[in-house]
Amino acid sequence: MNGSVGALLGLALALGAMLVVVGAPPVRAVKLSQRLAPFLADRAAVAEFAVEPNPVRRWLKPALRASVRWLDRLVGGSESVRRRLGGLGSSSSVEEFRIEQVVWGGIGLIGGAFGLLLLTGVRGGVDPLLSAGGAVLGGIGGVAGRDWYLSRQLRTRERVMLSEFPIIADVMALAVVAGEAPIDAVQRVCRLTSGELTKDLQAALDEARAGTPISSALSELASRSTLDAFSRFVQGLVVAIERGTPLSAVLHAQATDARETAKRALLEAGGQKELQMMVPVVFLILPVTVLFALYPGLLTLVSLSH
Repeated sequence: MNGSVGALLGLALALGAMLVVVGAPPVRAVKLSQRLAPFLADRAAVAEFAVEPNPVRRWLKPALRASVRWLDRLVGGSESVRRRLGGLGSSSSVEEFRIEQVVWGGIGLIGGAFGLLLLTGVRGGVDPLLSAGGAVLGGIGGVAGRDWYLSRQLRTRERVMLSEFPIIADVMALAVVAGEAPIDAVQRVCRLTSGELTKDLQAALDEARAGTPISSALSELASRSTLDAFSRFVQGLVVAIERGTPLSAVLHAQATDARETAKRALLEAGGQKELQMMVPVVFLILPVTVLFALYPGLLTLVSLSH
């Protein structure tokens, strides 16, 4: 057991040393764009080539970037990740999400390896091959788990946004009917309400105050949102702002459609819960009821047979 543990620790130490050597500047090639970046004032390239003040992060950064590129080529789906991050309203990039996946995969790899190592050690023998298989499965589970958690966050946010949308649309429609301009109506909604939709609208207003045209900010919000009803709502706002078309009837219609959509979602959830409620009834309550009903008669028949 001690020999296998030492072999695993030596393998981990050798792998770490190899990553440090590969990521060191004498071995790592410097791109031409990185050499020219300080003279061309390319901020993105300068930021990429900037020296990290923390030496540990500076050593790990090349290996981490290589792992991110390798994972992106292996897993793919960068457009789906970008869409889900936009739907969450997150400012994180796809590369930052891949870094989180690498971290989750590393935690899963270490956890799987040491978990199976301890399990086999308790049972009386250490199997390095089984531990390596557990490490691979743990790493895959960590990467897939981070992607699943992102999808779960997006579904939760979409449910919250769908419940907030009718109120937002009604308040904005009342403000427009009262004679306010669409931008003023959006500002009033942001002052009077709070929630996920309000955060997105407030972010668009902040971009407009920073100098971005309000129609461009709202169009970007509509393209980034994964909730179709809210995307159509924002696109209607953009059309009303650019062309001056009447908006109150459209807002009322969209609020009605949102309520119908929420009602359908509630009915679908009720149907799913009804099926889930049948599981304990069919597999627990019904067998116990039948047992209580038949057990006295079965006991009587057994006693008569004796």
